[in-house]
Amino acid sequence: MNTSLRRVGLVLAWLFPLILIANMTFVQAWWSVSLRKNPQNRRALYHEYSEPRGKITAGGTLLAYSDPSDDRFLYLRKYNDPMAYAPITGYYSMMRGKTGLELKENAVLDGTDDRLFSQRLLDFLASHGQRGGMVNTTIDAKLQEVAYQQLSAGCPGGCVGAVVALDPRNGAVLAMASAPSYDPNQLSSHNLDDTSKYYDTLSHDPNRPLVNRAIEEAYPPGSTFKVVTTAAALSYGISPDIRLTAAGSIPLPGTATATIPNYGGETCPDSVGGEVTLRQAFAYSCNTAFVQLMTQKVPNAEAVLRGMATQLQLTDKQAVPMSVVPSQLVSPDEPNLLQKDAAALGQSVIGQRDVRLTPLMNAEITACVANGGFLARPFVVQQEFGPDLKPLGDDQTKRSVLVPAMRPQIAKTLTDLMVEAERRAGGKGKDPKLEIASKTGTADNPNNKSPYSWYVAFAPASHPVIALAVLVEGSDALGAGATGASVAGPIGRAVIAQALADGGQR
Repeated sequence: MNTSLRRVGLVLAWLFPLILIANMTFVQAWWSVSLRKNPQNRRALYHEYSEPRGKITAGGTLLAYSDPSDDRFLYLRKYNDPMAYAPITGYYSMMRGKTGLELKENAVLDGTDDRLFSQRLLDFLASHGQRGGMVNTTIDAKLQEVAYQQLSAGCPGGCVGAVVALDPRNGAVLAMASAPSYDPNQLSSHNLDDTSKYYDTLSHDPNRPLVNRAIEEAYPPGSTFKVVTTAAALSYGISPDIRLTAAGSIPLPGTATATIPNYGGETCPDSVGGEVTLRQAFAYSCNTAFVQLMTQKVPNAEAVLRGMATQLQLTDKQAVPMSVVPSQLVSPDEPNLLQKDAAALGQSVIGQRDVRLTPLMNAEITACVANGGFLARPFVVQQEFGPDLKPLGDDQTKRSVLVPAMRPQIAKTLTDLMVEAERRAGGKGKDPKLEIASKTGTADNPNNKSPYSWYVAFAPASHPVIALAVLVEGSDALGAGATGASVAGPIGRAVIAQALADGGQR
């Protein structure tokens, strides 16, 4: 009996440390990540806020940084000019987590990036706390602030919309403004009651200030889509001097009585014998001419249009590094609609029906024309740095990839058409010295408000250094007469004027 008890005791004595080791291994290896992320783990939260988080900058302009605080969290995240830069920085909040660059560049900012392993080891040996790196953006501070100010002042009570400006030569995002905006300082506050109240206010605002409309919403592009339609027709071999109808309305193909009108139902100006050239139709944005062009003059127009959209990577997923909602040529629910529905094709070629573009994508298309037909994918992060300010990689502006999306001659013809469109366009802020190539757009609003107003442009037309898209959502304050020329155009021209204020030498 005693021998049996001794054997059981020995076995238990041998198994006990193994069980302890296995338990510790399981907790450390498998449970540790979930335990650290558990919202009830206050120790992890205290540790995170006890270390200085890295800066976010725009050249020499400081956008986000951590300041010592006099409470138990030790550091408070702060934002300069927060309303203008919120779409880029996002927020860093105890209550609501992270968004924007605070989320996408978190590993660099909090010092956990694998490229900072050596730095973390040195800091540990030197008894320093963990230090975050720095993220420098491509944003031009003056352009960003002008873009936000123009959105804020460009409509009664402020516009609801977005401005995206790119360097067409490499895709660098020079400005990304969205309105209405919010104050990330109030979300990073250590007063959790105040943070919760402010977030609730934002989340219940019908204008959705937390949404970055530049990349998180896609809209009917209206006549700005005629840039894509014209590129498709030119790629097929259509001459810009082809004669097209100037009629004030045209029957919608495949329907018995429906028609598509020009703006106001007017006959296209400067017509001869009831016809205009494609050049004139583009300059005056004549819907009827474009419907006839793509439903009668271009065989297999659906494939031609889809081919150009594919070359422009219009529906591709992308990130800048913030995720961008996909644009679309047709509804995902009806991918073959344009092949079998002539009416849908007629509506789509003028930027209606199911066509949706983000302001970012519309700016990309415009930048492609400006860059001689070469497409550059946009990016917001120019360079990342360690805590010692040593670069963690190459300057992104020097390694961006250009993809041929349309023939240079097509881009040249489109540039000429857009220069003439700017000359003919109405709206305030026009300055012939700026040498702008543009296209306006006014798209039907399915929410029974005034139309969506668009303006896409680049300048100087002969050697572009900026390409942009402006989108203003419809509202009761703007009224039914709102157009791309009257609402979005002045905003875009003000941003271009700022970009060219130094003579266009960016």
